[in-house]
Amino acid sequence: MENKSMIEQIEAIAFDIDGTLYPSAAFYFRIAPYFLRHISFFANYNKVRNVLHRTAPLADFYGYQARLLEDFMPESKGKSRQMIQDIVYDGLVPYFAKTKPFRGTKEFFEFCKGRGLKIGILSDFPPEQKGDIFGLAPYCDVIMGSEAHGALKPSIYTFGQLSMKLGVPNEKILYVGNSVRADINGAKAAGMKTAYIQTGFASLFNKRPANADISFKSYRKLQDIMLK
Repeated sequence: MENKSMIEQIEAIAFDIDGTLYPSAAFYFRIAPYFLRHISFFANYNKVRNVLHRTAPLADFYGYQARLLEDFMPESKGKSRQMIQDIVYDGLVPYFAKTKPFRGTKEFFEFCKGRGLKIGILSDFPPEQKGDIFGLAPYCDVIMGSEAHGALKPSIYTFGQLSMKLGVPNEKILYVGNSVRADINGAKAAGMKTAYIQTGFASLFNKRPANADISFKSYRKLQDIMLK
């Protein structure tokens, strides 16, 4: 029996945002002065997120996140939740407003929509931070942040919520991301097909995760691969 192309095997395609829909290196360069002004906060907040990536679904994600920050950063006690809101959720918004997506991203979304695929977004940070997500939101059937569902990627619970909202079985979804641990391993554990975008050193040295169904360097290339 003739092998089906990837696009014939799926009913939906979903995307991470940060580093997947836009180049993270350019974004980090832009926020460097802001990061340095809050370097102590971000150093401790990174520790918080590392814990949360290993935590089971929580009924009060934001409350637990705030308590973790107070454990790592005692000076934030009593104000940790507001600090996260001000520095992360609100403070980064102006920088995203100036961010551009990868070349060919909009055309790829149009291609997927034209082929009848449902399109989803699943990000570990609130998608509303990015406004209309660089003009891509109108193409999406589902836009969700994992925090609002109580668990960060690679939790299979979060990917299950994505599947449920799309109304498509896990095995009929292709998930696109730039993190092997959070995106590729998480989606694969949930039974989804996976596509890894090679950026930075992964692109330079042609790094291809063994468990990714597809590895690609541009959205034009991903389109070509999906049709083969």
